[in-house]
Amino acid sequence: MRKSSVFLVVAILLLIAGCGSGGSSGKEINPLNYVDPMIGTGFHGHTYPGAVVPFGRVQLSPDTRLNGWDACSGYHYSDSTIYGFSHTHLSGTGIGDMGDVLFLPYTGAIPETPVAVFSHSNEESRPGYYRVQLSPWDVKCEMTATLRTGWHRYTFPGDQDAGLLIDLAHILQSTWGNKVLEASLKVIDNKTIEGYRLTSGWAAYDPIWFRAEFNTPFEVSRLEVDGQNSQNQSSAQGTEIRVWLSFSQLSQSLEAKVAISAVDEAGPRNNMMEVASLKNFDQVSEAAKTQWENTLSSIQIKSTDEEVLKNFYTALYHAHLAPMVFSDADGRYLGMDQKIYKSQHGEAYTVFSLWDTFRAWYPLMTILEPQKARQWVYTLYEGSRQGGVLPKWPLCGSYTGTMVGYPAVALMADAMSKGLLDSIPDKLIESAVQSATWQPQWHEKVKGTRAEGAMPEHIKFKEQDGMVPVDKVPESVSWGLEMAYYDWCLAQMATSRNMQEMASEWTKKGQYYRHYFDSSVGFMRGKMSDGSWYADFNPYFSSHMKSEYVEGNAWQWTPFVPHDVTGLRALMGGAEAMGVWMDTLFTTSSVVEGENASGDITGLIGQYAHGNEPSHHVAYMYNYTDRPFRTAEVVDTILYNFYQPTPEGIIGNEDCGQMSSWYVLSAMGFYQMAPGAPLYDLGRPIVDEARIKTGDGWFTVKAHNNSRQNKYVEKVLLNGKELMGLQFSHDAIKAGGVLEFFMTSRPGK
Repeated sequence: MRKSSVFLVVAILLLIAGCGSGGSSGKEINPLNYVDPMIGTGFHGHTYPGAVVPFGRVQLSPDTRLNGWDACSGYHYSDSTIYGFSHTHLSGTGIGDMGDVLFLPYTGAIPETPVAVFSHSNEESRPGYYRVQLSPWDVKCEMTATLRTGWHRYTFPGDQDAGLLIDLAHILQSTWGNKVLEASLKVIDNKTIEGYRLTSGWAAYDPIWFRAEFNTPFEVSRLEVDGQNSQNQSSAQGTEIRVWLSFSQLSQSLEAKVAISAVDEAGPRNNMMEVASLKNFDQVSEAAKTQWENTLSSIQIKSTDEEVLKNFYTALYHAHLAPMVFSDADGRYLGMDQKIYKSQHGEAYTVFSLWDTFRAWYPLMTILEPQKARQWVYTLYEGSRQGGVLPKWPLCGSYTGTMVGYPAVALMADAMSKGLLDSIPDKLIESAVQSATWQPQWHEKVKGTRAEGAMPEHIKFKEQDGMVPVDKVPESVSWGLEMAYYDWCLAQMATSRNMQEMASEWTKKGQYYRHYFDSSVGFMRGKMSDGSWYADFNPYFSSHMKSEYVEGNAWQWTPFVPHDVTGLRALMGGAEAMGVWMDTLFTTSSVVEGENASGDITGLIGQYAHGNEPSHHVAYMYNYTDRPFRTAEVVDTILYNFYQPTPEGIIGNEDCGQMSSWYVLSAMGFYQMAPGAPLYDLGRPIVDEARIKTGDGWFTVKAHNNSRQNKYVEKVLLNGKELMGLQFSHDAIKAGGVLEFFMTSRPGK
């Protein structure tokens, strides 16, 4: 994702695994015991530790930081202050938003500075539950959640008056221009408050209504509207609204349930009704725990390495945080044109970090959550009908236009290739073609807004000239390469429907990546409008948002031809030459040059950057060279060095599950090179066994003689028969069966 600051971490790592625990079969375990939501809350992981259920609409979490790149989730592990607990958060993104409806409990008089202090020694986070002790008021704060509600429990000192601030002016990333446009609040009775606010930020139009119900009566101590004390204590309208509630001294814990909606004021009331059977905090927390246990048990692994267990199940947890349900309990939701719709294919969703997640997260979900994977494609299709083109990083009904190309097409192609879609395939193809083709009227309509990124001039040049010229638009090479992949995806969709003429047209466009390869230097390189090479070329150079490359340089972008690795191999001079190029990639200097180098270039091995998504398929490209054993070496290094069970344990932005999904798949020994082609490339499993739930059965992966030293693959059996190649099909997983790796300490074929 885009980031606003420049920060470079150089990590030159040996491609030799260190010593570790041996690989016996291990034992079956409860996955909940190995999930630590604190992983990724430090460094630049940008995750949050709060309470949420799988794909939940509510993420009830503490806000410790308001502005800057490392405030994108509202929380950073290095902080010691808490502004309060808000109900919506983004997981692992590089741009910040949300932070809606902040609650801050306190004791005594209204605090002049409404900020609490906390210590990690008095903090606990587990799936569906968060707890922290706030100073100076000594309030024990507990959070849990359902799909559309957040549940609070505050235990105050018995001899102190209990108070609660509800802050509708609270905003994340105000220094980036995020702001509240309007707000309102109404006291319904002495146990109920309703309210609304409309914000503009990364999502240009983001309304939210809420309803809060308390288990004990309150009085309004103060109601503040736009900086002034209001004489009306029961309702307010303005921009910045804050209300302080008094509960006097309490002999029991204060509980509050808060439902939210992006539809209207009736939405939270409807959403509250769906949890009427849950009477108290403990029931809700237990229900959330059960949901997570069922979800995470979809993969049962065995390992004797505690760090592997923690990394694996925390990664699987992070992979189930986004996208989030966006439709209300009655099926209504805010569409991409800011109109209200009734979902036609089940739940509607939002927060699709598509450019990041098409690579590993979506392929993982096609295995674990095929019905949801189907639904997500239909949600994106409905978005294109509402807004005019396929959503790209859709956020709460807004086109953010963030990142490159039209990656929703990759999800469509992958779902179609795996037989997940049961209706309107031709309409899906039509929407994909619309988004991959220059739409000048749509471009003009949104010009100057974030939405322009969903239909920028890069598409015009691709359609008009076959390539994107460096002297016309920035980031030309990255756009050219990615659009070639997405156009190949469109060709696969057309082929599946026997649309041969269309398939031929888009297959040709899928080869446009060749325009950017300069054989004289061995890199993908910017090209001028007249066809000449851009003269100022340095493969180590990066300039964030101002060069030919998105969040990277020529080293990181040259391998981005996942759909035609054999074609790239031919351009490079064959299997041996490609192997030499890749060896150089992983061993060259990790210095990235340029004063404005992208802060996303983290997790470096040579110039390979695991902290950002364009590199994520590259280790598996060794399978197409004369040295395929190097895939095992590199994957081993990444798994053991760039994922750690600590707050700093994710080497770059988590990006809504992508960084974690790479780990989950790779730890089991396989990875999908090009979503749209239902094939998995073999790697190096680090778990001793993985049982993957597939419908009514299981697909089992076994790693025999597995250890840190035995990182190479001697042979692989699928259902007892030796694989002759380095791939196997998605159908093999769906059918169930056993994939067996036989590990050794020496490189083999």
